[in-house]
Amino acid sequence: MRAGSVAVVVTEEIHLPSWDLYELSIPCTVFGKPQPDLADPWYDLRLCGMREPGSGAYEGAGLSLHTAYGLADLVDADTVIVPSVPDPCVDEGRPLPPELITALRRAHDAGARMISLCTGAFALAEAGILDGRRATAHWLHTAQLAARYPKVRVDDSVLYVDDGDVLTSAGLTAGLDLCLHLVRRDLGAHVANQLARRMVVPAHRTGGQAQFIEQPVPATDDRGLAPVLDWAREHLDRPLTVEDLARQAAMSPRTLYRRLQAATGVTPLQWLLNQRLRRAQGLLESTDLPISRIGELSGLGTANNLRHHFLKQIGVSPSDYRRAFPPA
Repeated sequence: MRAGSVAVVVTEEIHLPSWDLYELSIPCTVFGKPQPDLADPWYDLRLCGMREPGSGAYEGAGLSLHTAYGLADLVDADTVIVPSVPDPCVDEGRPLPPELITALRRAHDAGARMISLCTGAFALAEAGILDGRRATAHWLHTAQLAARYPKVRVDDSVLYVDDGDVLTSAGLTAGLDLCLHLVRRDLGAHVANQLARRMVVPAHRTGGQAQFIEQPVPATDDRGLAPVLDWAREHLDRPLTVEDLARQAAMSPRTLYRRLQAATGVTPLQWLLNQRLRRAQGLLESTDLPISRIGELSGLGTANNLRHHFLKQIGVSPSDYRRAFPPA
């Protein structure tokens, strides 16, 4: 488990709307504030501007921003994050700065993990880093991304896509989901959960959750879902069904299905699978229990079934995942 260095690209223009400032602040918040009680060393955050360091501040949006690093510093980073690109590069097709594209290619070739938040995907796509890969961006921009870069397999329905060494997210809060996902990958579920708690945000939303759902926040009369979801988490080792959840919630299966999907963006069975995978990840990270026993405790069944879901949803086998989290 290792935090490493994180280089965040600051584009030439910072006459940014508030949401772009928000996306720039996300990696600064997650990776830039040391958390020595959770992991020491923490991440080494570097803001990398388009200009040479010391050549002046970026002015705009009522603020002044100095960066101590330039594009040349991307190549030495363990992780490179592009939070956004200027709106004219997305909406009007204005070319992205060639020096930025060259720096991103060099960083990728050097082995850096490449990340985009929202419209930052346009920069990774222009560099060819997303060719042949599944990727996402904010749903408002995915059609433009797909039309401009036909080699990219654009998925406009998910919060983020983890393709191993290249990860992309939708806009705004989905970028926070992805950054916390990176912390979970690097430092484990406990660290990510505690950091999320300090930030007063959900500890984990899976990348496959829908970007846009009809009712993102449960209505007042749906607050009764919380007890049944807590109950389900406590009984994941059982073979739960939609009927079991509905019975516990004292509602019909159809009503339970509709309300849970409206509140979470996924079906009840997908929600159960996500919770089982989270339980299995936590057990793999924190115990030396046999794989077969972890399959039983998480409700995923046999070791082969656990392995199947891990490979499909997470991209690695349970054994490989466990090796990334050696005991303290």
